[in-house]
Amino acid sequence: MRLVAMMFGIAKRLLVGRPVHSDRLSHTLLPKKVALPVFASDALSSVAYATEEILLVLSVGGIAFIHYTPYIAAAVAVLMLVVVASYRQNVHAYPSGGGDYEVATTNLGPRLGLAVASALMVDYTLTVAVSVSSGVANLASAFPALNTHVTLIAVLAVAVIALLNLRGVRESGTAFAIPTYLFIGTIGLMIVWGATRLALGHHLHAESADYQFRSAREYGSLALVFLLLRAFSSGCTALTGVEAISNGVPAFRKPKSKNAATTLALLGVIAVSMFAGVTALALASHVHAGAPQDLVGLPHGQSPRTVIAQVGRAAFGGSSPLFYLLQFVTALILVLAANTAFNGFPVLASILSRDGYMPRQLHTRGDRLAFSNGIVLLSGFAILLIVIFNASPTRLIQLYIIGVFVSFVCSQSGMIRHWNRNLRVTTDSRLRRHMIRTRVINTVGACFTAVVLVIVLVTKFASGAWIVVVAMPVIWLTMRGIGRHYASVARELTPQEGHPQPLTLPASNRAIVLVSKLHLPTLRALAYAQATQPSHLHAVTVDVDETETHALQEQWDRAGIPVPLTIVASPYREVTRPVTDYVKRLRRESPRDIVTVYIPEYVLGHWWEQVLHNQSALRLKARLLLQPGVVVASVPYQLKSSARLAGPASRHAVRFGRQPEPRRVEMHDVRHGALPGVHPGAPSAGERVAGSAGEGAPSGKEEGARRRGEQAGKGRPLKRLTAHPDALHAEELQAEISDASATPIAECADREVASVAGTLRTVTLRPHGDSLTMEADLWDGTGNVTLVWLGRRNIPGIQPGRRIVAHGRVTHIKGEPTIFNPTYELRPRGD
Repeated sequence: MRLVAMMFGIAKRLLVGRPVHSDRLSHTLLPKKVALPVFASDALSSVAYATEEILLVLSVGGIAFIHYTPYIAAAVAVLMLVVVASYRQNVHAYPSGGGDYEVATTNLGPRLGLAVASALMVDYTLTVAVSVSSGVANLASAFPALNTHVTLIAVLAVAVIALLNLRGVRESGTAFAIPTYLFIGTIGLMIVWGATRLALGHHLHAESADYQFRSAREYGSLALVFLLLRAFSSGCTALTGVEAISNGVPAFRKPKSKNAATTLALLGVIAVSMFAGVTALALASHVHAGAPQDLVGLPHGQSPRTVIAQVGRAAFGGSSPLFYLLQFVTALILVLAANTAFNGFPVLASILSRDGYMPRQLHTRGDRLAFSNGIVLLSGFAILLIVIFNASPTRLIQLYIIGVFVSFVCSQSGMIRHWNRNLRVTTDSRLRRHMIRTRVINTVGACFTAVVLVIVLVTKFASGAWIVVVAMPVIWLTMRGIGRHYASVARELTPQEGHPQPLTLPASNRAIVLVSKLHLPTLRALAYAQATQPSHLHAVTVDVDETETHALQEQWDRAGIPVPLTIVASPYREVTRPVTDYVKRLRRESPRDIVTVYIPEYVLGHWWEQVLHNQSALRLKARLLLQPGVVVASVPYQLKSSARLAGPASRHAVRFGRQPEPRRVEMHDVRHGALPGVHPGAPSAGERVAGSAGEGAPSGKEEGARRRGEQAGKGRPLKRLTAHPDALHAEELQAEISDASATPIAECADREVASVAGTLRTVTLRPHGDSLTMEADLWDGTGNVTLVWLGRRNIPGIQPGRRIVAHGRVTHIKGEPTIFNPTYELRPRGD
């Protein structure tokens, strides 16, 4: 068990990295140069296939229909610019990161907000599946031997991208920035190179220029319109990922809204320029894209190259290293485009969790300050889609872009209502003119995207889009169900104003200690139950075997334990039902009393030991927890196997000032009602809580020896990989103490005026006469000191997790270092 835990910890540290303290969150914020590849790789990568999707649809009508390509591409480019301009208004009006979900929820209501959220979640999942599958397909076209393993390769690619994101958004952004900028540079070079050759009088000739279409169809007016609309809807795949920046505004450095809007503008300009350049070169080189069976002149058994590959060969030449570089970065950017979804989905899931529509576990950040649970959830769904559709881009792309256009329409409609509401209360003429201009932009965006959404639904529904149309309502209903559950629980748990029940104390506490044998765990449970001073205390055993019950009675009498032993009959040799029936009977006899059931339990160190013990205790707890007015308390007893496994952790606990293991309970403790670990003259429980942070701290010599040992162990990679996060944090604090010219807490002497630096671990408000006393526990890796501000109710900046430097006179109260009314300096977050 210990080996498994250690290996898991080492693997996690190697793959994910060391835990990052919460005050380092500002270090994970992104500058624009990193935010662009992080959030825009999806939209930029669509250049690799948007032109091809248009040409594939038009190829059904033959070569004569290719001349419609510039008009369709222009319409897609205009639509992208309109959407980018519209979303620039979004990031200024709603910078909290909710994006389309927040806009729709605030302005159109929570139901439409959830519809947008479900659409975005579907779109993010499909982005990962489509992008990775397309990248693997491009790789397999270069290396045909991989064709039989595309699904496995795609799954592994998703796992690698998820792992990079689990290491933190800053690290994943840095890892993805180089390929993204390399792709932009290579495409830009190809466009300039091709345009230069055309300007110098050279001809660009694609390898498919001489191919003919086998069966061109005749189209009437309505059929032609439908075909052109279908080609336009296919080209709109270029717009996927544009919304990701509005959902990720909190990840930008300040000023967040301005930087996000600038990044959006850069995305629009770069994506439109690349899309227009690739389309122009494809037309200039006479690229003919179509299914293999429809192309006359294509060698038998050979698949046509992608459009961007043909354009690259025409511009650079088939043997040029630049052509191979283009192929490599295109495949790479298609795979890495999934990173856009890995940055958008977890943030959206966190916001939905905060609002009560997703499980609470999705709201918190992981070791590396990334939303780890959301990343794992997204990768799981994407892998499921890849396996179901065998990593086929052709099948997956039919499900694409519906979700994103649903969010486009709802977001822009919500922004129109947002500006209408603000215009009614704004009197400043300059602001009103600005609002009217932005409302016009959002209105145009809403109309355009609504038309495109209808076109996409009509043209792609039968090809597989119906799956998304079904999936979105299912997700919507699931989130509504989760929201109703959380709301119902909140109503049930919230005390009503003027309702006395939550504050009503029970008439008395009737304590029961469950007994199977008279051994050390039972004695510890009896001692603990006595220490709580219940109004009634008795032990209960179930008569499953008459011989064992009789032996227990005799042993109980010989021990002279002053606690009544109640024997409950069990005619069917059960344990759980007799105990629960007995507890119910006590509740019926005294409904105003509370019944506390103490269950002795073994704490074991091996998984196979868990199978052999504590099964009855688990069943009892599960049944008793369902009984109103019943409290179940587990009293643990650590066996040797658990103590051996917890050895390093125990030493670490003592090192950082935690309570040592209490002494063993002996028989006379129970007879005389002595509480283990409490001796005459010891401080009360309340006093121990007030100053427990530094209890058990080592002496200065011991601390010096420990620190020297840690310094000696710094070169041991295994030791650092398995180190507790507190030990790693302590090392960071040592450098901070030196920088602040502070004194290590372990070296502070009584009555010494000292400066101490560290992290606030707890902040407590305590009654002190007629006013409150504010206390904070400061930890610097060598020990703890209690900071006390008399008569203060709230001090801005004094909060758990904040790093400060405090100055004052150290006074030892009951052995605990304390500084009253210290002066202090708040350290900048992340320093």
